[in-house]
Amino acid sequence: MESNSIVQLRNVTKRIGSKTIIDRLSFDVHPGEVFGFLGPNGAGKTTTIRMIVGLMSMTEGEILVSSHNIKNQFEQAMRHVGAIVENPEFYKFLSGYQNLQHYARMIPGITEERMNEVIALVKLDHRIHDKVKTYSLGMRQRLGVAQAILHRPSVLILDEPTNGLDPEGIRELRDYLRKLSREEGLAVIVSSHLLSEMELMCDRVAIIQNGKLLDVRSFKEMQAETGRLEVQFDVDHLEAAARAAAEFVGEQAVVQQADGVLTVSLTSEREEIAELNARLVSAGVRVYGIRTHNKSLEDQFLEITRGNQIV
Repeated sequence: MESNSIVQLRNVTKRIGSKTIIDRLSFDVHPGEVFGFLGPNGAGKTTTIRMIVGLMSMTEGEILVSSHNIKNQFEQAMRHVGAIVENPEFYKFLSGYQNLQHYARMIPGITEERMNEVIALVKLDHRIHDKVKTYSLGMRQRLGVAQAILHRPSVLILDEPTNGLDPEGIRELRDYLRKLSREEGLAVIVSSHLLSEMELMCDRVAIIQNGKLLDVRSFKEMQAETGRLEVQFDVDHLEAAARAAAEFVGEQAVVQQADGVLTVSLTSEREEIAELNARLVSAGVRVYGIRTHNKSLEDQFLEITRGNQIV
């Protein structure tokens, strides 16, 4: 058990009848990080989140939030949690501010100063007194985040928060979550099946499939593990280019030759790219373009899941 973890899952299992929905799930989430929970629809993401926030009981295992076990210290644990499971719901005939006031009355200690602080944090200052029925989906998501963090939780849990948002709304939400993790020290848990968004949003990602945890990856570690990138050279004489590249980096590093494009596996050092380009030119090869390609989250996901489709 890691002492600096704000959320800890240990062998969490959920069975319904003879079917195992979640199978011995274990991972830790740390303060100040955005932690992605990635998997296809039906993988068990929402079920796990429902168990963390107490909306569903677990069959086996334990969940600790800020060192409180949700089985026998549920109220103490939930004081540290803010969550939006599925979609945030509000009284649409009330303003955003009135909705926050209504929620604040349920929890002691939330001041008007704190309300104004979170309103500014999610950038709803200019629309907070408008009725919620006039809000866009992205604005309602932001109001939901404001409501979820009013009581200064240690962890914010969002289930598929980008559903229904347009590209601008997705980017706004992504920026707010990164800001919250930095400025409030929040641990943010985000579930999604959108690979590209998780790659841009998260510090680490847990990959779940059929209720089982396949792996937990840090993006920095993933880049370090790869250690290489593919570089594509658009050239006029492909065979001469391949010979020159093989002499420089070895035949095994020449990945592909097709349609006037030479693909070579190099380290991420810029000097190696420049040196190979110079050698190609010295060999009488004209270079029309150079492109680099790092392994994406999708590439690594497909490797981990042995090529099974995510959606």
